[in-house]
Amino acid sequence: MELSELLWNASSEQLKKGYIEKEDMYVCLLCGNKVEKGFIYPKNNMLYEAEKFMKYHIEAEHESVFHYLIGLNKKLTGLTDHQNSLLRLFYEGRSDAEVQKELDIGSSSTIRNHRFVLKEKERQAKVFLAMMELLKEKDDHAPAFLPLHKTATMVDDRYNITQEEQEDVEAKFFPNGIDGPLMKFPKKEKQKLATLRVLIQRFEKEKTYTEKEINHVLKKAYEDFVTLRRYLIEYGFLDRKDDGSEYWVKK
Repeated sequence: MELSELLWNASSEQLKKGYIEKEDMYVCLLCGNKVEKGFIYPKNNMLYEAEKFMKYHIEAEHESVFHYLIGLNKKLTGLTDHQNSLLRLFYEGRSDAEVQKELDIGSSSTIRNHRFVLKEKERQAKVFLAMMELLKEKDDHAPAFLPLHKTATMVDDRYNITQEEQEDVEAKFFPNGIDGPLMKFPKKEKQKLATLRVLIQRFEKEKTYTEKEINHVLKKAYEDFVTLRRYLIEYGFLDRKDDGSEYWVKK
């Protein structure tokens, strides 16, 4: 199961914790890091049992679950930039007067109104979530859509793709298998996305690449490696420094 599937399939309680418990390990929903049960983990002159070490990992690597989630693309959170700023400041424990001064908007009463709007959004989300859970029990015809990658930059109907459709694209454009060459780069945006899902798997998630190394990997897949590289960045699969000296898989 892809990491994004773990994240999107997690319950609200699991999302709040930032990890899930399996029979023999804990798995971080934010990066896929695994901590095996039954071991003691030393860190900074402290000893941690498995679950506490997973909590330490989330704090050390991601600051907090809140910071990770609010850092997701706004197409995934449903938040406006303004709501995002408000939630960040509320999470920091700022008073209404402090938030008003920080954002330089309205008055303290304006901030209280924003709090009310956010609370209303929470109530609506709870109702909608309950309805969707009930719908799952009745809707036998709902297709299984592939989850969005969390660094997606353009979330629209091009992400409306099922596992079966993904496999069809792979068979059509990678006739020698997904590790083989790309026959041609498709024109349809949905098919482009499906193709990029395959190509990004050829890069290691924890590795930093030079542009030459990126080009070498992509050139083995397709002669127009510049186009592939551009689209991998455009769709939020790859990121790079402004000067192009370093590339990495976005997480």
